[in-house]
Parts: sequence; C-alpha cells; structure tokens
Amino acid sequence: MFIYSAEHIRFLKKQRHEKRLILSVQIMIIVCFLLLWEIVARLGIINTFLLSSPSDVVRTAISLFQEGTLFTHIWITTYETILSFLIATLLGFTVATFLWSSGRLAKIIDPYLTILNSLPKVALGPLIIIWVGASINSIIFMALLISTFITIINIYNGFMETEENYIRLLESFGATRRQIFLKVIIPSNYSTLINALKINISMSLIGS
Repeated sequence: MFIYSAEHIRFLKKQRHEKRLILSVQIMIIVCFLLLWEIVARLGIINTFLLSSPSDVVRTAISLFQEGTLFTHIWITTYETILSFLIATLLGFTVATFLWSSGRLAKIIDPYLTILNSLPKVALGPLIIIWVGASINSIIFMALLISTFITIINIYNGFMETEENYIRLLESFGATRRQIFLKVIIPSNYSTLINALKINISMSLIGS
C-alpha cells in the first residue's frame, strides 16, 4: 500500500483539477461553436445549403438511421479513411527512407515534392473522377493525394534533423547505413512518426 505525503496529495489534486478544467473548457468551446453555428444559420448569415447547421445534421442523421443506411455510410467512410491512411503511411515512410538513404535522390525529388504538395488537390476532383472513375477508388485516390506528400515531407524532415553527433559516433565504429537507420534514425524520431500519423489520419479523413 502506497502512502503519499501531504504535498504529493495536493499535487495530485491539482493535476486532477487541471485536467477537469481543461476538459470543461474544451466541451464549452464545442458547445459554443455549435450554438453560434446554429444561430448564424437560423438568421441567414451563412448559406445553409453549403454549410448546413447542427439541427439539419441531426435531422439527416436521424433520417438515415430510420432508413437503415446510417451505419452503412459510416462504415464506408471509415473504411476509405483507414485504407488511405495505411497506404499513405506506408508510402510516406518508404519514400522518406529512400530519400534519407540517398542524398542525391533527395535533391532531385525535393522540388517535385514541394510542387505536388502545394497543388490544390480538391480542385482536381473532377479530373480524378475522369481518371479513376466515380467510385470508391476515386475517393481513396483523393485521400492519398492529400495525405501522402505531407507525410513524406514530415517524416523525411524529421530524419534529416536527427542529431548529427549520434550518426558520426556510429560511423566512427564502422556502422552501416542500415544499422544507423535502425539504431539512431528511428529511435530519435518516434515523436516525429507519431505526429506524422496524427496529421495523416486527419488528412485522410478530409480526403475521404
């Protein structure tokens, strides 16, 4: 049985209070946003045809549930998002690894990555439908366009910002590029990889 000091108990209470405060503020922000959205929609300040309103969203969800298609739509969107997320993550990590392993290749590809990442992907929607077809494939392709290039750039930049002294230390002991990658690059970029996954899942959802 653990016995905590009075100071530690006060510290734990303060932490719990801080967590409750943060959660309360987060919930309040969501509620205020939804209320403001509903008010400006009812007053006609925004075009509900384009931006809808919380009440319309709820009515549509209820209607889809009554029709028995709500969970079908949710599953399809979830499937598209997860599949594009997995593909984009695999592609992003693989390409970033190749770019890190070959400085010459990175210099050649870098401007093209920047250009492709800056393209207005959503504006390419009609062309994507023509190229791929009006099906689930076009949606996944759009999600990949939005998420893959930013994933490559984020992971590659993280690899390149790894502490140079660690790499030189292993090189001085005769380590191979593969050993450096596994022993230094990957362990030093756990946070970068996690952040890339966070961005990738949101981009995949937007694309879907």
